[in-house]
This record gives sequence, C-alpha cells and structure tokens, in this order.
Amino acid sequence: MQIIRIISTLVLVLLIGCKPTTKKNNGTENIDNYTAQLDSLLDTKNPRKFNGVIRIVKNGETKYQKAHGYADFEKKTPLAFTDNFRIQSNSKQITAVLILKQVEQGNIDLDQPIRTYLPQFAQSWADSVTVHQMLNMSAGILDENEPLLFEPGTDFKYSNPAYGMLGQIFEAVSGKTYIAAANDMFNELKMKNTFCYELGKYPNLVLNGYVNTANEFEFFDFYSDVVGFTEEGWKKFVPAGGIISNLEDLHIWDTNLHNGKILNEETYELMTTYSITAKHAAYGDEKVGYGYGLRIRDKDMIKDIGHAGKGLGFISIKIYIPEKKVSVIVLENQYSRNSDIVYHFQKEVRAIVLNSSLVK
Repeated sequence: MQIIRIISTLVLVLLIGCKPTTKKNNGTENIDNYTAQLDSLLDTKNPRKFNGVIRIVKNGETKYQKAHGYADFEKKTPLAFTDNFRIQSNSKQITAVLILKQVEQGNIDLDQPIRTYLPQFAQSWADSVTVHQMLNMSAGILDENEPLLFEPGTDFKYSNPAYGMLGQIFEAVSGKTYIAAANDMFNELKMKNTFCYELGKYPNLVLNGYVNTANEFEFFDFYSDVVGFTEEGWKKFVPAGGIISNLEDLHIWDTNLHNGKILNEETYELMTTYSITAKHAAYGDEKVGYGYGLRIRDKDMIKDIGHAGKGLGFISIKIYIPEKKVSVIVLENQYSRNSDIVYHFQKEVRAIVLNSSLVK
C-alpha cells in the first residue's frame, strides 16, 4: 500500500507539471491567452502580409518571439532575431534622452527659445519656440525655412525638422557631434548592434527595406534619386529617424530607460508626462499623449509608453508597460504606402498584448 501511495503521488506531481500554459499567480490562474492569437495574426495575409520580427519580454523573461518572412526577398533569406532594422521615428526618444542629459548637466533650459542655443538661426520664430515645444511637437514647425503653422504651444504638429534642430542644439551645447554622442551612449549601454546610420557606410549591417504593394515586395533603393538625401540633409534627419537597431538592443534600451538607468527620476518624469494629445494610426482612433519622443496612453488601468516609426522600407513599434515591466517590440523591413494599413500589425499586436494575461 505504501508503494502504491508513493507511485500515485509521483504520477500526480508529473501530471501537474505537464501544464505549461497555466501557473498560479497570487492564488489565481494565469493562462497564456496571447501566443495562439499572435501566431494566427502573423499568418494572415489581409490587409497585408507581416514580414518582420517580434519579441515580448516580461520581467526579463522572453514570453513570445517570432521571425516571420524574409531578410532578402530576392535570395529568400529568412529573417533572424539578430537582424538590424531602421527604427525610423523610434530614433526620436534617443534624441530626447540626449537633450535631457544636457538638461541634467545644466546646459539646456527647456523653457528657453531656440535662439538661446542657435543664435545664427535665420527664422524670427527662433525667438519664441522653446526646446520643450520642439520635444513635444507643439512648436508648429513644418520646415526650418518656413513660417510656423500655429502659435507655439497651442496645437500638435508631428515634425521631423523639429527633431533635426534638436540635434543641432545638442551639438551646440555639448561640443560633440550628435552621431558620436549617440554611438558612445549605445556603447556604454552595451547595445552592440545599434548605431547612427551614415551615408556610404555599413552596407552589410542593415537589412534591405521593401515596399509592399498588394503583397508584392519591391526592393527599396535607399540610394536612389527618388530618396535624394544629401550628406547635410541626412545628418539633419538622423536625430529624427536615422538610427539602426535590433530586438535585443531595443530591449536593453527599454530596460535601462524605464528603470532609472539613463535619466534621473525628475527628467524621466518630464519625458513621460504630456500636456498635448494627438491621434496616431498605430493607436487606432484614440488620441494619446505625446511627451518627449514618446507617446503615452494612460486612459485606463494599464499605462503604456512607446513610439512607432515608418519609412524608407521599414515599419516599427516599441511599447513599454511600466506597471508589469512588459516590453513589446515589432520590427518590419517592409513599408506600405497605404496609410490605412501601414501600421496594421503594430496596432493589432499592441491590442492583443494589452488584453492578455501578460498585463491582466
């Protein structure tokens, strides 16, 4: 009888251990209700195919990751988790951090106008637009050589030129080039595959980008006359959208940024606080806050902080859920010119995560 009881106990323990999708968490069942949904989503072909990589990390543990599609369509080379992507406008949060580090050192006052740091700037509105307004997209800058769209601080206008000018301000006060300073920061954080792209360099260190038209993929020629970046024009664009990175490094960035390893508590609070809201395709019809290079959604119990990027043959979204320490990164080496579907997968992945056991 004693032997039978021992065997029965062992069988019971083994059976309990064979439930990989369910675990006890504070006395309640926590069931993986996202993996099958994400797998099904990434396999769909309508309204377009997914071609990229995704990783979801919670408390330092990878909960989901998948590489789906091709790094090179011509050679049919599969994507890998280590591949480097253009992160486009996700570069803006890096620029915001560099500016805020100068704020911490006393070299920049966020409430001072542009003229304080760029005295040679030609436009008269340099006397009224502040660094704060450039960071949170309320400056009204359409182009650095054109009049403002509205009185600074009264509306929202997403602006690549504003972030290009922030790069110039950083260089003026720090005595360093933006590219060198950003690359130094990546090295300090051990982001070994992240760098500012420079024209004519790193030809084999970043994926090809593609344009998706009705699920037909055409190579995007970055160096074509259609793109037309000059050396000077590209240097101005880098702070707005010219950084290269991958899944692992972006996870390192999120972990450090959102856990007090890069900025002090006060400046991080400035970065993640908003006074202005705007719509974005990756967030559906909802208006969300815009801080400094970050979008902040905090309308319900779960707050998420992040940004999206698109263009030059790439799409990305990166969000962080601070309460649960969940990082979601989606990178694609394709781009759709149809604005209605360009962020389809980024929007759907975000929705699945926010309604899953990862955060509930």
